[in-house]
Amino acid sequence: MKILTHLDIMSLDIEPIQCYNWVSYMLETKNSVILPAKISMKPTEEVFYNVMPSLVPQCNIGGVKIVTRYPSRSPSLDSQIMLYDYNTGNIKAIMDGNYITTMRTGAVAAHSIKLFAKKNFSKIGMIGLGNQARATLKVLLSLFPDRKFQLKLKKYKDQHILFQEYAENLPGSDNIEFVLCDSYSDTVQGSDVIISSVTYFDQDICDDSCFDEGCLVVPIHTRGFMNCDLFFDKVFADDTDHVKGFKYFSQFKRFAEVSDVIAGSAEGRTSDAERIIVYNIGLSMHDIYFAEKIYEISELKGIGKKISLEAPKDKFWI
Repeated sequence: MKILTHLDIMSLDIEPIQCYNWVSYMLETKNSVILPAKISMKPTEEVFYNVMPSLVPQCNIGGVKIVTRYPSRSPSLDSQIMLYDYNTGNIKAIMDGNYITTMRTGAVAAHSIKLFAKKNFSKIGMIGLGNQARATLKVLLSLFPDRKFQLKLKKYKDQHILFQEYAENLPGSDNIEFVLCDSYSDTVQGSDVIISSVTYFDQDICDDSCFDEGCLVVPIHTRGFMNCDLFFDKVFADDTDHVKGFKYFSQFKRFAEVSDVIAGSAEGRTSDAERIIVYNIGLSMHDIYFAEKIYEISELKGIGKKISLEAPKDKFWI
């Protein structure tokens, strides 16, 4: 069994476009995956343990990711992944899940933007400017290297300054114009795409009137946009089980899974006037596939530490 630390994974220097390709492949083959709904345990309103299993037979892998959130911890989110050989049930690796969680989340958000945003979108409102927002921008710039973007950043402490400094060092940053916004409504209004990676809102962040015709909302952590569920033209999600418990699920005007749009069995955007929201709650199949590809790269580069759990070899051992 291999142990891969956060630093081990970071040292692999994986290209953002590769993350996008991994996400795309798993969405295209979602129907072949054994994917139970994740278990979310919440001892308090702001603390959670998410247990996310999946089996990917077509790749001979299975695994479990566990994500925890403690607001008092820095960073508040942490995760680990266990990777298994599907045919034998033997464990292949235990690895830090923070890079995988961040980059697959950013890649999924970028995938949704490419799939559902209106043609020639250019104005992007960004709320919450942490690691996942950075990952989303990193992948998005790799997908649209020649497009000029206006990034409308919601000010928060010094994060908008740090985010701008980070973005200015990315490939394609010469095509970015930055606008700093004082309020949520200023960030949302006039944006073609609104990305929110804030982990917790206790209420909707702005009125219906702030969402322009044709806008796409990608709320990475879902909170803050419940009002959109009632008047947006279309709602998409990575998995129906993840959203069927939403308060207004039965009142969605039109709903489909992202993978159904990719497969052609459901309509995506059909006009630049439609308001669309996409809830990508998080599919462990992405994490497990990422873990497998990272495992393969680490084997080629000789990175990581091999250990044995010294499991029993005899049927009767006690």
